[in-house]
Amino acid sequence: MHEGPVRRDGAATAIDVEAVAGFAASIDAAAEAAEPRHRFLRTAWFAAPGQAGDAVTLTAKRPDGGVVAALPTARLGPAPLRLREIPGCYWPYRSFPVAADATDDEIVGLLSHPETRRVLGRAWRMGPAYADDPTGARLARLAERGGWTRIERRIATSFLLDIPEVRREAAWPRNSTLRKNRWFEKELAKSGALDWRFVTGDGWTGLVFDELAAIEAKSWIPKRTGGHDAKFLAPHHRRIWEAVARDPVLTSMLHAAILTIGGSPAAFAFDLDVGALKYAIANSYDQRFARNSPGRVLAYRSLAGAMDRGIERVDWGAGDSGYKSTLGAVPGPEIVDCLFVRSALLGRLLRPFWKWSGR
Repeated sequence: MHEGPVRRDGAATAIDVEAVAGFAASIDAAAEAAEPRHRFLRTAWFAAPGQAGDAVTLTAKRPDGGVVAALPTARLGPAPLRLREIPGCYWPYRSFPVAADATDDEIVGLLSHPETRRVLGRAWRMGPAYADDPTGARLARLAERGGWTRIERRIATSFLLDIPEVRREAAWPRNSTLRKNRWFEKELAKSGALDWRFVTGDGWTGLVFDELAAIEAKSWIPKRTGGHDAKFLAPHHRRIWEAVARDPVLTSMLHAAILTIGGSPAAFAFDLDVGALKYAIANSYDQRFARNSPGRVLAYRSLAGAMDRGIERVDWGAGDSGYKSTLGAVPGPEIVDCLFVRSALLGRLLRPFWKWSGR
């Protein structure tokens, strides 16, 4: 544990920085004090991918013991390079929790502290993350003050559904959409009775994960990617989400909407609700029913339930094959990947390579 003074309005502000092997409990404390959209950045979120063996958490505290920030890191690349990165369950959520009331001086104190420099070495990665990420935006302003050169590369454009906005513009969903959905549901029902289920909290069981995996097994994913991109069919990925679902706070944030047809799992939507914001993580459907759009009709029912829970914004991540726009989503913040380098000269040398490697 080390202390370092940071100048603030002419007075010294003491910031205590501690490095702990593994993923420290301070991460949960920082997440509870963070901006609402970062409340999911808990210890389990970082630990679930199974990188605890080479993880180190940097915790910045005030003299009274209050947590300012918790920066979990894992090794990036070969050991000789000594590079570190922020881990996480799913991109583009590679950020870390910072108390909502943290001052700029406190953030600079964390960045410039000798213990931080020792752990992070000459360079560290934060991303992919959103360009308007609360922590990322602050680091973009303060990195230089803290002794770091920030290099950014663009990864993709996100898609957002602003529910109050689309409702102001017109009735949502339109009557024509509702009629079309009813027709799809009528056609789907010819294959068996339709059952709509919504899972969260204590509802997360091994059987639920089995259903999600069964749907992915019958989707386009195995044919196009060999199943590597599957969230539940791929054993390693499934273990990650099962670990997240064991966290008592995160389990209430995780939501799944599942459609079964004749008792057989046919489609799902898998999301993470943080306050009034929904992160749409994955969705899939059995290709046997593709002609009648089971994913589409489930998506509208899932969104209706989300609105009833007070969701106002849906973040659908990168890419749009057409269904996101159909639902009302529009391009949102850029998804970026950032490298923080101690030397300004090294930063200038690495900048072209970093930007090129993101293409």
